[in-house]
Parts: sequence; C-alpha cells; structure tokens
Amino acid sequence: MCGICGVWEYGTTRGNITPGLLASMRDVMTHRGPDDAGELVFDEARGGFGFRRLSIIDLSEAGHQPMHGCTDRVWLVFNGEIYNHASLREGLEQRGHVYASRTDSETILHLYEERGLDFVQDIEGDYAIALWDADREQLVLARDRAGVKPLYFYHRNGLFIFASEIKAIVQHPAVTPEVNEEALYHYLTFVTTPAPQTLFRGIQKLPAGHMLIVDRSGKARISQYWDALPSASPKLTDSEHEANILKLLRDSIKKRMMADVPFGVFLSGGVDSSANVALMSELMTRPVRTFTVGFHDCEELNELESARAISKRFGTDHHEVMIGREEMQRFLPELVFHQDEPIADPVCVPLYYVSKLARDTGTIVVQVGEGSDELFGGYDWFRTYLQIQERFWRHAERFPVAVRRAGSVLAKPLIKKMLKKRMASELVRRLGAGESLFWGGAVVFDETMKSRVLSTEMRARYNGVSTYDVVRNYQEAIAAARPDADAAARMTYLELKLRLPELLLMRVDKITMATSVEARVPFLDHHLIEYAMNLPRELKVKGQTGKHILKRALESILPADVLYQPKRGFGAPVREWFRGAEGEKLMQQIMNSSLRERKFFDYSFISGLADEHRREVRDWSANLWCLLNLSVWYDRWIGRN
Repeated sequence: MCGICGVWEYGTTRGNITPGLLASMRDVMTHRGPDDAGELVFDEARGGFGFRRLSIIDLSEAGHQPMHGCTDRVWLVFNGEIYNHASLREGLEQRGHVYASRTDSETILHLYEERGLDFVQDIEGDYAIALWDADREQLVLARDRAGVKPLYFYHRNGLFIFASEIKAIVQHPAVTPEVNEEALYHYLTFVTTPAPQTLFRGIQKLPAGHMLIVDRSGKARISQYWDALPSASPKLTDSEHEANILKLLRDSIKKRMMADVPFGVFLSGGVDSSANVALMSELMTRPVRTFTVGFHDCEELNELESARAISKRFGTDHHEVMIGREEMQRFLPELVFHQDEPIADPVCVPLYYVSKLARDTGTIVVQVGEGSDELFGGYDWFRTYLQIQERFWRHAERFPVAVRRAGSVLAKPLIKKMLKKRMASELVRRLGAGESLFWGGAVVFDETMKSRVLSTEMRARYNGVSTYDVVRNYQEAIAAARPDADAAARMTYLELKLRLPELLLMRVDKITMATSVEARVPFLDHHLIEYAMNLPRELKVKGQTGKHILKRALESILPADVLYQPKRGFGAPVREWFRGAEGEKLMQQIMNSSLRERKFFDYSFISGLADEHRREVRDWSANLWCLLNLSVWYDRWIGRN
C-alpha cells in the first residue's frame, strides 16, 4: 500500500508544476509510504505525479514509482496490490513485454499498453491507480471493485488534482477547505459521506468499481466497469455451495498472503477472523501472527478470551494491547487528521491501537474480516429488516402512497414490537412517505431526527432534500437490472454501495495506514462477492441464524462453539466515554467548536441529548460521537485551527 497524488493543468499553455509542489502534496502522506518517495513532472510541466512507498512486493529500488512501461510514454502511480500479477506477467512476457522489476505495479503498465482501458477487466486486487498516457493525452484513474482503496479528486478551472487522501489535495494552493453542506446533511445519517461526495466542497471521491478519464480538453468521463449485481446461476446442493464457498475463501486468503514482508491477522475470536487464522495456518510452516485489542475499563466489550482460545487452538504468535478512555482522548486530534473527513465509527480508536501493535512487532500486512456479515447476512439488524420486509412491508408497498400513509398509523404497534421506539417512528414515517424500508446498516440521524437537530436556517436551505434520494438511486439500479433479486440481495447491494466502501473499508484503510500497515480483506475478493450475491436468501438467513451457509462451509475447520456463539461485533465503549466528568469534556468540544458559528445545528437540542445520555435516560452515544467527530474535524481543517 502506498500514497499517490497528482496534478494536471490540462488547459494551460505554459506549465507551472514543480517537484516542490508535488513533494508538498506527497509528503503529507508519509505515513502511507515511509520507505521511499518519488515524483515526476510531465506534459511540459503541466502535470505531475507524487508517490510515497510502503514496500511489500519486490523491496528493491526497482519498485520505485512513478514507473513507466516498455516506453516512457505511459507512466503510473499505484496504491494497492494486484494478486494475480504473476500469472498475468507470464502471458505479457510471452507477448513481448519486457519487465524491469518483480513488482505487481509493472503488470498494470504492460496491461494498459496492450489493452487500453480494458486493463481493469484482467486485474484482481485492491487498488487506486493513476496513469498518464502521453500519446492519447489523457489521465486515467481507477478504484478497485469493492472500494478497499480510496481515491479523491478535485476538478475546477482547468485544474485536475487527485490523491489517496484529501489532505494531499488541500496542500495545493488553489484549494481552500470549505464545508460541503449537502454532504454534511447525508453524513448525519450515514456517519460518512456517500460517494462521490466528501465533506470538502469541490473535492469528490471516485466510487468503487469506477474509472475516471480526463482528456486534453478537460472533459472528465466517469464509468462503472464492475457491479455487484446478482445473476442467474445453476442450481446446486447445499453441500456444493459449502464446498465452493470454502474454496473461494481459501483461495482469497492465499492470494492475500502475497508479500515480501511479515504478515498477520487481526483476531477477535469471532467467525470471520478465526476463519482467516484457520485457513492461513493451513498454508504456513510457522505460526500465524495474531493481534487483539481489549478495554481495561469496559470488560463487556472484550474479546480477549475468545481470541486467546483461537490462538491456542491454531498455535499463533499472539499479541494483545489494552486501551481505555485516556487512549481515546489522546488519539482524537490525530484521528481527524488521518480520517481526512469524519468517519464517525468509534471502532476507529481500538483499530488504531491494534494496528500500531502490529506495526511495533514488525508486521506490515494484516488480514481483516470486513465484508462477511454484509455478504452472508450476519448482523442481527439484517435479519430484523428482512423479517419486516417479508412479513409486512412488501405487501404494504403494493398500495398507493395515500393508502400507505393511512395504514402507517395502524402499522406502528407491529413495527414497535421488532424495533426500538425511535427507529419504529422513523419506519412509520418512511411507510407513509412511500419510501423503502432499508436505508443501510448504519443510520444515526434519520430524517425525523435531522428535522430536530438541524437549525431553522439549515432546514430552510435544505427543505425538500432527503437522504432517501441517495438510497433510492441504488435501489432503482438493482431493481432495473435484476427485478427478480430477493430482499436479502437488495439489502446487500445497498451495503456494497454505501456503508461498506465509504465507512467500513474507509476506516480500515485510513486507520491502518496511519500506522503504516496494509490491511487486506479476503471476504471481499470479487469472485466471492459475485458468488455470495447469487445465493438465495434462505441459505444466508435460516431462522434466527445469519451466515448459515458460510458457517456450514466452515464446520470442517472451526469448532461449533466458535461458529454458533452469539455475535458480539467489534465495538468501543463510546456510551461510557460520554458519561461522567470526562464525558462532559467531550461535550464541551462539541458545544464550543467553531462549527457553532456556522449555525448548522440547534445546540439546545444537542444539549438535551447529552443530558438524557448523561442521566442514562437513553443512549445517544452514536449521535454524540457523530457530532464530536464533525466538530473536531471542522476545527482541524476549516475553523479556528
């Protein structure tokens, strides 16, 4: 994994790009690549690339970037890994391409020289790619299928800038950080911003599975080259599905062990991380390195004993770190720096310390378990929404909106039985408004709550705007392309578009990279994604059990007490963080932030939330963490600092 950036002043007659400018953008991301740095000025100083290297494949100087192919007409900067590069290389060399290194980076160049923009169809991996093609006079960007690697861009007034992190873009003197108010509106719901928006006005992120091509005229074309749509598949027995899933996961883990540096696994003792350990152990002659984080002030969230049991079973080289409120407070200023824009998931805090633990042991690459619950329906809320959809909502959707509105009042007691009172009220509103049931697995401020937390001025400016517009775009896409897709597939599709790439994978990338560690995600190999999307709902959720077919597939490698234990999830004691005297200090960061001067929020309402939380009337910790991240971010990037 690395950090990349670049600039192209495509419309100027005289170039102004200097190595110093590129270095200033590049070196604000030194944490992404502490091992090497490079820059390139091209197109008569109208353009340039910057690069920071975290050496993982071919540790020699031959892996230096920017890199060119067979000629110096095509140049590359690349962040990530291409897991099938060795097999692709064999064919490329047979067809006359000459390699100067053992890197996967060089394979991208030769593929592009041979296949043009179709090169992305051949590569398998996690990547953010930028190519300068001097003959075609075009800049090409690509983000991997699942969105494991981020890629941002700014395009205005004859200037195009891109980077792995937003902080590199705002280093350019033409870019002044300012709030994107519409993105802020959606952030409150998703605790991240949906692609292509970011919280920085004028700066966008390339969606997962997309390419962007900028030509000499400045015309920018964004196209989707891959989508996670279900497709027709042959009827198979359960045992055949189990064998196929296990093979796909085993192959994915093996591919993601590709490295010339030490690697390991983040281990919780749950199904997904334990599967990573078990399958990796099969392929190694030395103990797998495993890493676990615990809380010394919140025992109920600790997964130490489960992790130790798996470590003992598979003989791993196990490491642990304990953290608490003090470590969270110490890391908070760095958190908003490394996140670029708020990713209001408190898991970022323990994730940082377990990543640091790995790096301190000399481990550079880790495998993580993200994606499994989304693909196979592992969350409790996934099953709850599925039950509401199948038992009630799908029938109600057939009626005209006026009838649904009247019926929503009668439906409220039924929905309350399955959900908390506050969420039930929002679902009743959605039903009456003719909206869909499921908006994603992480919804904090729904439309009902936003009408209360936003100021009168902000509500007036965004009257008529709804986050449902973001959700509906994806729901309509799968409905049009796959009208027969079941409810589980539609929910997973939405997760693959919103929460997974822009919250879960973004937090993994930004926080592990803060410690110069590369995280790999075997459950999100695109072959496994495609297979899981084609599985019928009854193989994913059976009764009250999620991930049914995955657990069955893993029965030959993991014990039943691991597979069928109640799901705990990777968490953080954010509820406790906002209580007591120290919790009041966190609230002061919200109430005294320079963000308050913008009059986006009703701070008397926020104060009321804090008071109810402090008195344990209701748990508002997710909402308060969302506002805290936003406030500290604003002070760091835009406001008083």
